[in-house]
Amino acid sequence: MASVKLIEDGEASAEVRAVYEDIRATRKTDYVNNFWRALANHPPTLRRTWQSVKDVMAPGALDMLTKEMIYLAISASNGCKYCIASHTAGARKAGMTDEMLGELMAVVGMANETNGLADGYQIEIDDAFKEKR
Repeated sequence: MASVKLIEDGEASAEVRAVYEDIRATRKTDYVNNFWRALANHPPTLRRTWQSVKDVMAPGALDMLTKEMIYLAISASNGCKYCIASHTAGARKAGMTDEMLGELMAVVGMANETNGLADGYQIEIDDAFKEKR
């Protein structure tokens, strides 16, 4: 259960309704998910977060599948169940297969393990890995 009330369209302020409509238009859907409805309790956070997500997830050098899989990997590492579900769905919509999900989670698990080992041993970074300017 959310710690705040989810703001439905009928009770949304004009500012919130405008963001909801932009979400619908951008995503080509009638659906506004619970994440946005929770953030609508603080319209400045809703507006800022939606704009940032829209900017970052827009077409660019990385394709949508890559962006969704990166988002999913970070969400898994951070343990955000909501974002795992949301970005698994987004990645599947963009073409992620079960095999790709399996490999992605294997990479996430391995990265978390080796990151912990490197941090735990406080290993110095090799000169060969340092960027030369």
